[in-house]
Amino acid sequence: MAQEQNSYVARYWEKLDNGDIVCYLCPRACRLKEGQRGFCFVRQNIGQQLILTTYGRSSGFCVDPIEKKPLNHFYPQTTILSFGTAGCNLGCQFCQNWDLSRSRSFDRMSEYASADDVVIRARSAGCKSVAFTYNDPVIFAEYAIDIAEACHKQDIKTVAVTAGYISDRARPDFFQVMDAANVDLKAFSESFYRKYCQGALQPVLDTLLYLKKETRVWFEITTLLIPGLNDSDRELDQMTDWILEHLGADVPLHLTAFHPAYRVLNIPATSYETLSRARQLARDKGLHYVYTGNVLDPEGSSTYCHACGKLLIKREWFHISANHIVDGHNCAYCGAECAGIF
Repeated sequence: MAQEQNSYVARYWEKLDNGDIVCYLCPRACRLKEGQRGFCFVRQNIGQQLILTTYGRSSGFCVDPIEKKPLNHFYPQTTILSFGTAGCNLGCQFCQNWDLSRSRSFDRMSEYASADDVVIRARSAGCKSVAFTYNDPVIFAEYAIDIAEACHKQDIKTVAVTAGYISDRARPDFFQVMDAANVDLKAFSESFYRKYCQGALQPVLDTLLYLKKETRVWFEITTLLIPGLNDSDRELDQMTDWILEHLGADVPLHLTAFHPAYRVLNIPATSYETLSRARQLARDKGLHYVYTGNVLDPEGSSTYCHACGKLLIKREWFHISANHIVDGHNCAYCGAECAGIF
């Protein structure tokens, strides 16, 4: 089985005349000599072919509430089968899942799972959907695509939890098999992406624009607010202005609390006051659905009608204690439509 797992020929690459390979899965376009791995660590030039070394390999499975992804407007109060592999195509110094995303070994991926195996697990657990998460599914796109196609044959929905760092070439294939996505918008600054993520902002914005204009994927956005780095009023103003102009007021925005991790240990955790201020700023700008995360905040985690202001879905952490959406997507009080898939 080990040979099978390490011999899957990937997509999105070209071989150069000298035998080098260029990977076009993400904006990095890594150029690899024989034996070299890409920045993500999981795509490797073996025998002048690009091999996805984590195809069929999982770091483990977990049944979660859908709200934990976080997705608040996609089949609330259902369960989702979550899993990931290892590696990442960004190098975030503050990564909250660094033990998987920055892994340089496969010790934790002892479990083999075919696409059909994942479907069987999801069905046996009674899950409405499957999430590709923990590390970024873009880097195991071929594996995720195969699983998503198998899921859809059994009426199981698919969710990508991703930083959106994917190339124009791969973006259509990847998202055409996803029903929902949560896109991690790290900040609204090219300098932040360069310094703290070893990446770039524009490809992520391109992904968000693609999702809005070219697909029917339901998507929500998450931004981890790091004190002093990406939480200024000016940057939040710029980000919310861009979302409103290009994506619209109905895209849910999750503002989540940072906790010291990986290589950023000298910055304190995000305060409740910072999250509350940022949420109010975004709501004042005109975004309809703004949430706080990684803190206990029933008000900030609940859904309110954008028209009449009444409470629609009451949440505490990931538990829903009240739901006043009727007829699939309408406010029970005023009849206004609440955006999402309920």
